[in-house]
Parts: sequence; structure tokens; C-alpha cells
Amino acid sequence: MAKKEGIRKLFDRIAPDYDKLNHLLSLNIDKTWRRRAVKEIVRPSSADTILDVACGTGDFTIEIARKAAPASTIIGIDLSEGMMAIGRAKIAEAGLDKPVEVKMIQGDCEALPYPDETFDRISAGFGVRNFEHLEIGLGEMFRTLKKEGKLVILELSVPSNRLMRSLYKLYFLKILPAIGGWISGERGAYEYLPASVLRFPAPERFMEMMSSAGFREVRQRPMTFGICRMYTGLK
Repeated sequence: MAKKEGIRKLFDRIAPDYDKLNHLLSLNIDKTWRRRAVKEIVRPSSADTILDVACGTGDFTIEIARKAAPASTIIGIDLSEGMMAIGRAKIAEAGLDKPVEVKMIQGDCEALPYPDETFDRISAGFGVRNFEHLEIGLGEMFRTLKKEGKLVILELSVPSNRLMRSLYKLYFLKILPAIGGWISGERGAYEYLPASVLRFPAPERFMEMMSSAGFREVRQRPMTFGICRMYTGLK
């Protein structure tokens, strides 16, 4: 099975338990990471068109919508219809108190169904490591971003500190699969997720890939001992 199709089916299967497990296994720290990233994405006085790539169940999409300026448009796109079905329900229940348009569409993040230079901002929260072809996905984000537009990516990372790295691997490779598998019945999925973090390019290499895709002023910021990193780049 092609990786892309396998990923789609995996996330369709774990969608019902994904949010509960995601927040439980991250001790809710993921919410803090998203809030910090939103500050890099949203311009409070600018009605922007924003694409949230690999949006999953929409936590990042909704957080962006809450902070976006009135008349902004926020679009979430993801390969897994199962994840987005939950995301659409969450958006409907969110009770956004401002006139922003929020929608989610099923689509291939490596072949974005939008013309060149469509978006003012593009975000991606904990999803690019699941791309089958990371270079192609970065190229598509660059293509659809407007000139002077900004890309903000949140991704899990392996801490550089030796002690933290050892504890991290113990938790990610042993404890997380056991808990995730017990609650969801999908241990294989929760073995894949930490393995995908370990396989993801090191920060320096990923920044080089962003630069090769065309982004300038590429930067990264470690958060929580380097467990998560925020990457930014301009077109």
C-alpha cells in the first residue's frame, strides 16, 4: 500500500479517539504550542486568507479562526475525511463570535487544489511529517502562498539534551503506544506516530528543505526542551 493511502486509512481509523488521546498523551502542552504559533500566523487588523495544511480534527484551524481578524477566511485541508468530519462538528460547536469564514475540505496536501499565490498565511500543525513526499508538500505551500506571505509549521522533534532525549524515547516508544493502543485499540497507529517523529529530518536539514523550496528568512524555535519546534519562513 502506498504510504499516502496507508496514512489516510490510519487516521480515519483513529479519528474517534484522536483528540482525547492527543491531549492526554501530550499533557495538554500541545494547546500552548498552538497558541504561540497562532501569534505568528494571525494579523489582528488584517482580513487574511489562511490555509491550515494537514488540519486533522481542526484544533489549529479553530484556534486561528478565534484570533483572526473579522472577514478573514480560514480553510483546513486534510487527506483523512474521518478526521475532518470530527473537525467540521467542532467548528459548528465552536460558537465563533466574529464574522470569519471557516471551512474544511478533503484533499491532497501534496497537490493543493488552489491557484498560485492564493493565501496570505499557511499553517501546518503536526502534520508535515506524514507527507509521502515532503519536498513536494513544501513546494505546494510555497506555490500557493502570496508574495510576502508567511508559512508557520509546528512539528514534534527529538530533544537535543541527552537526558531529555532518553526520557523522550522511553515515553514515545514504550509508554505512548501502550496507552494509545489500550484506549483506541490501534496500537500500531500509536507505534507509527512516534516512529514518524524519529524519522523526521533534523531541524537544520528541515530548514534547508524549506529554503530549497524557495522560502527565505527561515527560522526555527524550540519549545518545551525541544519536544516541539516552530518553523517559519517568508515567500
